[in-house]
Amino acid sequence: MDHRKYRFQNPEVIYSDMEVVTASRADIDHLETLSSHNPRKRVRLCAHDSPADALHEMLIIHERSAYVRPHKHLGKSESMHVISGRVDMVMMDDHGEILQLIEMGDYASGLPFYERVDKPVFHTLIIRSEVLVFHEVTNGPFLPATTVFPDWAPDGSDVGLAESYIQNLEQRIKSLTGTQ
Repeated sequence: MDHRKYRFQNPEVIYSDMEVVTASRADIDHLETLSSHNPRKRVRLCAHDSPADALHEMLIIHERSAYVRPHKHLGKSESMHVISGRVDMVMMDDHGEILQLIEMGDYASGLPFYERVDKPVFHTLIIRSEVLVFHEVTNGPFLPATTVFPDWAPDGSDVGLAESYIQNLEQRIKSLTGTQ
């Protein structure tokens, strides 16, 4: 990636300045290295030019320990295509009750590798592999007020609290699916 034109909004958000954005295995490897150095164990490469763009396409890396705070998007669609790794997408109602669990993996896994959400429903990710690489597409512009976070889930600033929340969520999933 060093030979490519990138600008960093912050350590977790990188924009491409290439006229035609491409990504190779070497680019993903580099993004994984960047993710491993970030405190929240994540990074995203934005193929769109700015937060104001009408279409946002991102390659996103999350390590297993990354906490994805439950959230929902108002007036937006969001799709996810798993490139590598395994993840559970957990859909929840406004009170934090589990509505649906979608176990996802790459195409070769035989699991769903693509999903799209058009309605404002709370969701979170539980990363099941050491590293998850996915392509996300959503409509812009990015307006923080269109993302809603519930008061029943921690914001992630306290790592121990976030870990406890995920452990509790996993126990609830096991109760629902009948697995131990």
